[in-house]
Amino acid sequence: MQSRLKHKLEQEAEQHIDMSPLLDVVFILLIFFIVTTVFVRESGVEVDKPQAVSASRLGQQVIFLAITDSQQVFFDGSQIGVAGVRTSVEQMLKQQQRPVVIQADKTVPTELLVQVIDEAKLAGASQVNLATKQ
Repeated sequence: MQSRLKHKLEQEAEQHIDMSPLLDVVFILLIFFIVTTVFVRESGVEVDKPQAVSASRLGQQVIFLAITDSQQVFFDGSQIGVAGVRTSVEQMLKQQQRPVVIQADKTVPTELLVQVIDEAKLAGASQVNLATKQ
C-alpha cells in the first residue's frame, strides 16, 4: 500500500505545466503591439476647430500648436504664448523637418493667428497648416 502511495506521489510530482513557452508568447505579442502602435501627440488642450470643405489629413509627424478661445497658445500641453512659438518650433525642427499644424479655436482673432503663423515660419517651418473639422 505504501509503495502505491509513493508511486502516486511521484507521478503527481512529475506532472506540471511548463509556463515558460506561454510567457515567451505573451512577451512576443506585447513587443509586437508596442512596435506597431501609432502614437499621436496632440497639443494638449481642447479647441473648437472651424469647419472646412477642403480639409485633408496630414501624416503623423507634425508639430501641434493650439490657440484657445481665451487667446492662449499651447505646445505639448504647456502654455508658451506667442513669444515661445519660435523657440519651441526651432527645437522640434532641429530633430527633423516636419509641418506645423495650428489648432485654433474658431473665435480666435485673426491678428493672433497671423502672429503665431509668422513665428512658426520665422522658426524655419516650411509648411504651416490650420486644423479644421471636415
